[in-house]
Amino acid sequence: MPKVFVASDDSDVLASLKFVLGAAGFEVRTYSSGSALVASRSKRDADCFILPHKMRGMDGLELARRLRAAKVTAPIVLMTGFPGVGLEAAANAAGIGRVFLTPHVDEELIRSVTLAIGERRGRSRLRESP
Repeated sequence: MPKVFVASDDSDVLASLKFVLGAAGFEVRTYSSGSALVASRSKRDADCFILPHKMRGMDGLELARRLRAAKVTAPIVLMTGFPGVGLEAAANAAGIGRVFLTPHVDEELIRSVTLAIGERRGRSRLRESP
């Protein structure tokens, strides 16, 4: 079962995403802050991360940079309700593969996570080939 790690400072968002993703067949671990996720010893076990763009303390871009600095390679999906000029470029520079506009959560988010995990697994298989 693919593992999706979700960070948010909004407990309602965490509960909602845990329910939606769990119902779709993902194992979901939630973190109430970016620093809690960075400090987690199991962060390398994730198959995908879902991070909010805006969050108290450490925003999603900074959290992604810290995960990449820690050599965490799982794909990252950034959720935002604040699309803006330059966000895609800033996200790519931080190591984020997908930016997802909320509130279109359910099917679109599940599709984004599934695609991100599939792409990562495809790259891993390519590296394993002789």
